[in-house]
Amino acid sequence: MGLETKHIGEIVAEDFRTAAIFKKHGIDFCCKGGRTVADACDAKKLDADSIFREIENLPKGDNNSIDFQSWPLDLLADYVEKTHHRYVEEKTPILQGFLHKLCKVHGGHHPELFEIHDLFEESAKDLAGHMKKEELILFPFIRNLVTNKMSGRDYEFPSFGTVQNPVNMMMHEHTIEGERFRKIAELSDEYTPPADACNTYRVTFAMLEEFENDLHRHIHLENNILFPKSIELEKELKAEFNPN
Repeated sequence: MGLETKHIGEIVAEDFRTAAIFKKHGIDFCCKGGRTVADACDAKKLDADSIFREIENLPKGDNNSIDFQSWPLDLLADYVEKTHHRYVEEKTPILQGFLHKLCKVHGGHHPELFEIHDLFEESAKDLAGHMKKEELILFPFIRNLVTNKMSGRDYEFPSFGTVQNPVNMMMHEHTIEGERFRKIAELSDEYTPPADACNTYRVTFAMLEEFENDLHRHIHLENNILFPKSIELEKELKAEFNPN
């Protein structure tokens, strides 16, 4: 299957280096990874052929990226939790402190800081709840799917009906976070500190950009790899449990 017919999420899942190309052109590869390149380019008035050329011109061979596509789903869930969830938990209070200080010191001349602060506070609150739902409900169920497949145990129907239900909720919440950070990036002029920025100002904007980049990779791993593969595994187990 050629690049023209693949979804953006599939392209990035196969080679994460392509994420930088999509980011450069302002194309969302995580929350809106279910589109083709042509569809995304039509919406943004971009030339799809030039993006295909950039992707095809990436060096061949080992791209030094981790092949998450080949990972067992329980291992991928563990990785997301121990890498990306912990990152959010560690960086969030630091950024909250910095943004509070910036509003206090620089808010008079840069009122956009107050909106950035409020958006990040909303994100911090929602992400905390979002990650707990994954850690306590969705990820344990995905691990059980893998265990069932390996042990040959019968499929056990969950209280939430099907894995598609919590997945749909998590993807909806991912979209909300993506929109929030698009607004933060816009308000901060793509994380560009103003001429009168102090060191704290510069560090805060650099940390916000890093936070968004980590969130994009986090959402990509879930939306484009972990979630669809979990849905397919559940379908496979249901078919084995009830072959008729």
